[in-house]
Amino acid sequence: MEPKNSPDLMPSWIPATGHALRLAGIHFDAVRIIGVLGEQVAYEVMQFTDFRAGPIVRSSIGERSMYFLLPPGSARAYRWPVGAEALVREGAAFVGVPAVHGLTYPLDWRSLPSAQVPFVDAELLFELLRKVVDDEIRAVR
Repeated sequence: MEPKNSPDLMPSWIPATGHALRLAGIHFDAVRIIGVLGEQVAYEVMQFTDFRAGPIVRSSIGERSMYFLLPPGSARAYRWPVGAEALVREGAAFVGVPAVHGLTYPLDWRSLPSAQVPFVDAELLFELLRKVVDDEIRAVR
């Protein structure tokens, strides 16, 4: 989108239609969290940020993953627990990014980026993920 024509100022890496693959580590790093754990963490991040979490992409097929898009270079600063995988420039990891509107199946936005919150805060994501994982471990004991 042209910034001068759009009040929303969506990042250039979001496609105008459909979806596109973007190489992790260029425009963003990503943390993929699979299944129910990903849903729970997305819920916690959204609640904590009053629904201004930054970009979270949801995949509706396979393991139904959530992709939390972080500032480039930030994911490698953390040791992500089992169930979460950092996708960074090394390893040629690609992330599917849906358009804001239209048909984007099997991807959609759980939370959109904004000019004020262009990325998910890496430290917040890490802390809330650890809290959810710790709570699950305590519930099993």
